[in-house]
Amino acid sequence: MKKVLVVGGIGITTCLGFVALLFVGTLAAAGSMAGGTAGGAVGLAKGAVPAQYQDLVQKWGNLCPAINPALLAAQLYQESGFDPKAQSPAAAQGIAQFIPGTWATHGIDGNKDGVRDVWDPRDAIPSAAYYDCELAKYVKDAPGDPTHNMLAAYNAGPYAVIKYGGVPPYSETQNYVKTITDLSKSFARPVTRVEPSKQAAIAINYAQQKLGTPYLWGGTGTAEQGGRFDCSGLTQAAYRKAGIELPRVANDQYNAGPHPSREELLPGDLVFFSDDLTNSRAIRHVGIYVGGGYMIDAPRTGAVIRFTRIDTPDYFGATRVTADGAEALPTAPAEEPENGPDGKPEGKPDEQAEEPADGRQDEAGDEAGDEAGDEGAGESSDETSGGDADGSPDGTAGEAADERGARRAEAEGRTDQAGEPAVSRALTS
Repeated sequence: MKKVLVVGGIGITTCLGFVALLFVGTLAAAGSMAGGTAGGAVGLAKGAVPAQYQDLVQKWGNLCPAINPALLAAQLYQESGFDPKAQSPAAAQGIAQFIPGTWATHGIDGNKDGVRDVWDPRDAIPSAAYYDCELAKYVKDAPGDPTHNMLAAYNAGPYAVIKYGGVPPYSETQNYVKTITDLSKSFARPVTRVEPSKQAAIAINYAQQKLGTPYLWGGTGTAEQGGRFDCSGLTQAAYRKAGIELPRVANDQYNAGPHPSREELLPGDLVFFSDDLTNSRAIRHVGIYVGGGYMIDAPRTGAVIRFTRIDTPDYFGATRVTADGAEALPTAPAEEPENGPDGKPEGKPDEQAEEPADGRQDEAGDEAGDEAGDEGAGESSDETSGGDADGSPDGTAGEAADERGARRAEAEGRTDQAGEPAVSRALTS
């Protein structure tokens, strides 16, 4: 037990005082530092796109001025979570979620193998970029931001953009444009210092108050669970206290904002760990950075919430949480847990009934204390339903798409704020 309460020679009392100073210092930093991610060529953040798709997204994301690699990545993530086998109830298929009619007219043979295969990311990713650029060309004369108009055309159809002279007054379309542009910031490699989070100190303070709480696999801090947490349950609760709703699992939390480098970490940043350092979808552990190379985390069964060193071989990277970034995620806000056989919430982040083996084994001595535990497949991604990619720019086909969408919206009882139908091309949460 003593080993749990002492980390690398730093006693809990000392650490509490240290975090109290960080609480004040983080507020000061958030109020005084300037920064952002604007300017320079857009590249992809480390590991944000699975390694097997990184080159494809980087290449085709530069197909035309209206898109960039981070924007294309955000679309793919929002549509399918980078799942090449995804299929929605609306018959949207593959990593880019094309419906068959749109694929027939806009799918391309990206890998030049003689076959246009909607299930092959080497065809589907280039086709998504090509389709975006075709839409951008079709609405190029509409006033306003070309990228926003392209996204609006993707969601509501190009004729709606032309009719309204830019993003149409459909609440769903306006939300879609904001969602993708905000989400793209979490896939972009920062080119300047990332602005501090004003909510960081609140999140740290919350996590600090949970020090010593026993870990619970699937724990989200509910009364039924005795106020116990697993790793992503703790980070979710800490930022909820600060007014930001994060997704339930760690690999989705990675996309809740931009990604500072190890040298630029500030207290309040989320820090992530994985056995695959090329793919954020493989992330299995998360903690809240508190400075000095330490985080507060809920490590594994048998341990308690504590201070742990972050500099281990499985350190993946960090995210500076933003309200816009978290809100844009397709898995946020988190859904209520399903009830178990006893009628009480199960609280598990996925369907696995047992906790996986710990992959970050304790080391002998006090060098780093008990290292954080592997949450394994339990930190798996929420299932994402993609949407269709209708809204053809081809004359009557585009017009028909708008009419079909309007009829569908009317049948579903969805209208925008001005009374016009809110036509959806993608299922967003």
